[in-house]
Amino acid sequence: MKLNYKLLGYIGISAALFFGCGSTANILTTPVENIDTSPLKVTELTEAEKKNWGHLDLEKDTIPGMAVDRAYNELIKKKKGKKVIVAVIDSGIDIDHEDLDDVIWTNKDEIPNNGKDDDNNGYVDDIHGWNFLGDAYDEQLEYVRILATGDKSHPDYAAAEAKYEEDYQTWTGRKTQYDQIAQAVKNADDTLKKHFGKDDYTMEEVNAITTEDQALLQAKQIAQNVSANGLTMAKANEEIKGIQESINERLNYNLNKNFSGRKTGDDVNDLSDTGYGNGNVKPVKKSESHGTHVAGIIAAERNNGKGANGVANNVEIMALRTVPNGDEYDKDVALAIRYAVDNGAKVINGSFGKSFSPHAEWVRDAIKYASDNDVVFVHAAGNSSENVDIEPNFPDDNVDFVEVSNTYIRVGSLTQKYGSKMVSGFSNYGKKNVDIFAPGSDIYSTMPENEYDFNGGTSMAAPGVAGIAALIRSQYPSLSAAQVKQVILDSGLPLTTKVVVGGDASNVKPFMELSSSGKIANAYNALIMASKIK
Repeated sequence: MKLNYKLLGYIGISAALFFGCGSTANILTTPVENIDTSPLKVTELTEAEKKNWGHLDLEKDTIPGMAVDRAYNELIKKKKGKKVIVAVIDSGIDIDHEDLDDVIWTNKDEIPNNGKDDDNNGYVDDIHGWNFLGDAYDEQLEYVRILATGDKSHPDYAAAEAKYEEDYQTWTGRKTQYDQIAQAVKNADDTLKKHFGKDDYTMEEVNAITTEDQALLQAKQIAQNVSANGLTMAKANEEIKGIQESINERLNYNLNKNFSGRKTGDDVNDLSDTGYGNGNVKPVKKSESHGTHVAGIIAAERNNGKGANGVANNVEIMALRTVPNGDEYDKDVALAIRYAVDNGAKVINGSFGKSFSPHAEWVRDAIKYASDNDVVFVHAAGNSSENVDIEPNFPDDNVDFVEVSNTYIRVGSLTQKYGSKMVSGFSNYGKKNVDIFAPGSDIYSTMPENEYDFNGGTSMAAPGVAGIAALIRSQYPSLSAAQVKQVILDSGLPLTTKVVVGGDASNVKPFMELSSSGKIANAYNALIMASKIK
C-alpha cells in the first residue's frame, strides 16, 4: 500500500502552523559515536543535485547515492551490453511517456489486438505485459478484506480487527487534523490576498507586515511557517488538497468493509483460475502514477535531454499492472511473478507490500520459482518504520528465517543527508530480513502524461537496486542471478555511522545493524566486483 509522505510532513508542521515555531525536537546533529571518516555535506543540494542525488557518490559528492554517474563515466562509458528485460510489478505504467516509450518491452510472439493468444502463454494480446486488475483501481487493505468475510475463525481475524480499530481511529483523526490545517492555510491565504489586494504577493511583502491585527498576524505566521518548509501558500493549498483526497480514499475505500473493488470476475482464492484481466497496462487515471515513477527510476532513457535518467541503460520494461490503490491480491502477485519469469524477465521489481497475506505461500512459491529460473527479485522493505525481523511484511522469501530463494533482495530507504538522519524515517529495517539500503527519499522520476516529480518510499529504493541488478546482468550476462545478488550486497559501502531509526530521535542504532549487509548499494563497486567474478 502506497502512502503520500508529504502527509507525514504536514502532520509534523501542523503544530507550527497554529502555534508558531520554536520546537527543536527534530533537530539532530551527527552523533559523537559517528566514527566514519566520510565528510558531511554542509551546503544545500542544488536543483540538479536534488533531481539526481540517487546517482551521486558518497566519496566524490558527500551524498549517499549509488555512484551510478561514476559507474557510467569511469566504467561503462559507451558499452551497451546485452539487453535485459526488467519486469515491474506495480500499478499501471504510462508506456507512451516521452522518457519511457523507447524502453518498453514488446512481446514479439503476440499479434496485437487480434483477440488471440498467439504465443499460447495463457494471456490474450499481452503486447507489453499484462493487467491483472482489469478496470479496477481502488481496493481494500488486506486485513479489511479478512474482516469483510465475517469469518471469525480465520487465523488472522483477531489481529485484523485490532489493526482496523487502530488504523480507523488514526485516519479519522488525520481527516479532522487536515481539514483544520486546510482551513487555516486557506484563511491565511485569503487574508493576505485581501491585505495586499492581489493574489501574487511575495514572502518579502509578508515579512514586512507590521500590524496589531491578530488575524493578519496569524496569517503572516502561517505563511512564514509554510515558506520555511519550502512551499508557497498556493503550493501548500494544492498539496493539502491532494492529501485530503488521499485520506478520503483511505477511509472510503481502503478501510471500508463494505467496499469491493475487484472487477475481473475470477475467484481470488483459486490460483488455477487464470486468464482474467487484459493487455492494457496503462494507468486508468492520471493519479495512478506509482508504476510510472518506479519504471523511470530503473530505465528512464539516459541523456536524452529530458526529465530524468534511469539507472540502467539497456533494458526493456515489462509492465505488470498488479497493485491497486489499496492492497494487492496474493493471487495477482504470484501469477505476475510467474508471468515475468516465463516471458523472459531477468530482473523483477516489486515495490509493494502489506502486513497480512492469506495466501503468502503462493507468492513465496513464485519467488522460489524466480530463483530456480535464474531471476533476481528486488522487493521494497516497506514504509512502516518497523523492524521486519519482528513485524511481518509480505511478500517475503522465508519461513521462520529459512529462505526459499537465493535471488531475493529486500531494500530499505536512504535520504540525501549523510549522517545521523541518513535512514528515511518511514523505512522498515531488519538485520535478517532487509538486505541493503538505497536512495528512496525525494526521488525525481517520470510521472504520467510526460510529467516528472519527486516521490519517496522504499518503493523508490527498490528500483534503484533493480537497476543495478539489470546493469550487472547487461554488462556481465554470464553471472547467475544468485551471483548478481551477492555482488550487490558484497560491493555496497559499509558504514559505521549511528543513525536515527524509524524517524524516532530517541532510537539511534549503528547503521550496520539495520540490514544483513550493513551497506548502501553502490553501482560503481558492483560493476568492478562483477568484472572480477567474470
